Amino acid sequence: MKKYKRSIISGVLVLSLSMGMVLGVQATTIEEAQQIAEQLDEQKDSAEAEKNELTDQLNQILDEMNTAQERLTEKQEEIKAAEDEYVQAKVDENTQYQSMKKRIRYMYEVGNTQFLEVLANSENMGDFLNNVEYVNQLSEYDREKLVDFQKIRSDVEAKEKSLQEEYVVLRNLQGALLAKQAEVEQLLEDKNMQIADLEGQIGENAALLQELIRQAEEERRRQEERAAAEAAAAAAAAAAAAEAQAQAAAAAAAAGYGGGSAYIPSDDIVVSGNGQFTNPCPSGVVSSTFGYRTFDESFHNGLDLAASTGAATYAADAGTVIIAGWSDSAGNWVVIDHGNGFVTKYMHHSALAVTAGQTVSKGQQVGYVGTTGYSTGPHLHFQVELNGSPVNPQIYL
Repeated sequence: MKKYKRSIISGVLVLSLSMGMVLGVQATTIEEAQQIAEQLDEQKDSAEAEKNELTDQLNQILDEMNTAQERLTEKQEEIKAAEDEYVQAKVDENTQYQSMKKRIRYMYEVGNTQFLEVLANSENMGDFLNNVEYVNQLSEYDREKLVDFQKIRSDVEAKEKSLQEEYVVLRNLQGALLAKQAEVEQLLEDKNMQIADLEGQIGENAALLQELIRQAEEERRRQEERAAAEAAAAAAAAAAAAEAQAQAAAAAAAAGYGGGSAYIPSDDIVVSGNGQFTNPCPSGVVSSTFGYRTFDESFHNGLDLAASTGAATYAADAGTVIIAGWSDSAGNWVVIDHGNGFVTKYMHHSALAVTAGQTVSKGQQVGYVGTTGYSTGPHLHFQVELNGSPVNPQIYL
């Protein structure tokens, strides 16, 4: 980057001096005109050489930007994979925890007398000691497995955090390259104007030069008008999104919740259809199905249901909420473990109605439709996974 800075400063100084020489010459005799012609030719050759140097610098910056973008894309995929690992670790942890609770509940319900009977019916002291060891091993196994799964979940969570930090560094690098690109492009534009002015003086075609400048100014004005219109549209969209977020935050504050995602509790229960799962967004319309999409040449892992911002979303089936919070890609999202290998994901909410660790019923409201995360409009991305692999949600609705 220091090399770029030195080269750019040198280009600015040379450009300023060259422009001063061009604008300050006037011929009064043939000899002076010949000398001026030689000077203009030399200045044009120098300007062309400087332009080529700037072009080389710009191409190098563009190559570095392409590399940075590729690394950003790879890092996004790594972050997505880490999120999936985190979900699976949470599922495993929850499954082990539920199994341990069942065994403890069984021991409590039947009472310790059954184990005492097993020990009392031992044929000899060796058999008695083996039975005691079996009971101890069963309890110790549950504790060790739960600790193992909790460690895995913690390791994956730390890995995701590290990837996010790397992503921020890469994004800052990309921003610096974009700024440097703008500087070099401005110098190239100035150098092109200098060369055009030199050619105009050499050919004594000032009228043509003025027309070219007028056309360039007209094109710049049109670009500014288009840019202003695009900026106004972007500002309007941002204002609408900010208003929706503000409304959700105000509702969350009124409910007394403080967290990373807006939280608006609800007791609504809505069950529709005759499938294994209920429709998670009855007011929505299918905007993208499961499978390969030709328009962006990608594989879509879920079912998109377009709906108005704030529309209710519901749990497809009863289960345990293992995630209810924020993801850069999924926005405000909810992940539910239904047992038997089934996990469902609900993405892009404007606000949530459940919290992690909560047990939900089939058709219980889990959130409100929004467009947070990687989203181009208000909708619910509903994803069904069986044993860790995405499957077509419409099969179960």
